Amino acid sequence: MIGKGHEVEPTAGAGQLLAISDLHITYPENRALVEHMRPTSDDDWLIVAGDVAETVEDIRWALGTLAGRFRKVLWAPGNHDLWTHPKDTVTLRGVARYEHLVEVCRELGVVSPEDPYPVWEGPGGPVAVAPLFLGYDYSFLPAGCATKAEGLAYAESTGIVCNDEYLLHPDPYPTRDAWCRARVAETERRLAALPDGLPVVPANHYPLHRHPTEVLWHPEFAMWCGTTLTADWHLRFPIATMVYGHLHIPRTTWHDGVRFVEVSVGYPREWRKRSETPGRLRRILPMEDETGVRGAAPGVGRGRGGTQ
Repeated sequence: MIGKGHEVEPTAGAGQLLAISDLHITYPENRALVEHMRPTSDDDWLIVAGDVAETVEDIRWALGTLAGRFRKVLWAPGNHDLWTHPKDTVTLRGVARYEHLVEVCRELGVVSPEDPYPVWEGPGGPVAVAPLFLGYDYSFLPAGCATKAEGLAYAESTGIVCNDEYLLHPDPYPTRDAWCRARVAETERRLAALPDGLPVVPANHYPLHRHPTEVLWHPEFAMWCGTTLTADWHLRFPIATMVYGHLHIPRTTWHDGVRFVEVSVGYPREWRKRSETPGRLRRILPMEDETGVRGAAPGVGRGRGGTQ
C-alpha cells in the first residue's frame, strides 16, 4: 500500500472547483478538447474522474497538460486507465499498474486517491475534495439474478459484456470484486477519519449509489458500474456533492437530498448528438444553479451499453 501521510491538506484560494471525466483522448476529437481546456481563473481546481486514456503515455500527456494550467488537478482512475492494453508499452497489471499511475501523478503534481485529501477553501468551502478508487463488485445485478455468475451469464446472453473482463486485471487479487472490497474498506476508513463536520466532495469514476444507472439502455451493464457497499455513504458521510463519470450520461440528479453530478465527455459519436458545447467543465463549487434532474440533451439516447 502506498503511504498517504496526513488525511487532509488545507489550502487557500478563490476560483471554482471544476470537474470532467471520460476524456478518452485516444480519439483525436477528444484530445483536441483537452488541448483547449482552460481555467476561468488562476485559482481554479480541476477534478478528472477517470477514463483519461488506455496508455500511460496518453494519461501522462493529458494530466500534465491540465496540471500546467490549473491551480490543482485531482485524478481518480477509471477502468480504461487501468486496462493492460496491447497498444500500451507499459505492461503492468492490476495493483502494479495503478501504483505506477499514482507515481506518474506525483511526478506531475496531480493529487491521486493515495494522497492527502486537499481542502477547498474557495467559494462554497471549506470542503475536503477526495479522489477515490473503489471499483465494482458485480452487485448491481440485473433483475431476476441473485449471484454474480447468474448476472454475467445473463449479460453474455444479451451480448453486453464489458471489455474489463479481458483487459482489467486485478493482480494480485484473485478477482476484480475482491480488489473492490479491499478498496472500499480502506476508503471508508479514510473518510471516517476526516474532521467532524467537514463536508466532502468524493470524486469516483463510478457513482456511489445505483440510481444513476437506472437510465441505461442496457441495464445489465450496471454490473460494471459500482457496488452496493457504498449505497449509504451519501447518508453516512457529509457529502456536499458526489462527482462521477463512466456512464457517458452527463447530468445532475438528487438522491436523499444529495447532489450527484456526472461529468463525463464520452465518445465523439455521443457528444456530437448533444446541444451543449462538448468538453464543458462542470462547476461543482460554488454550486451551479440547478433544479430537479438534468438529463441527457434532446436527441440523446437513455444511456450507454455495449462492450465499453
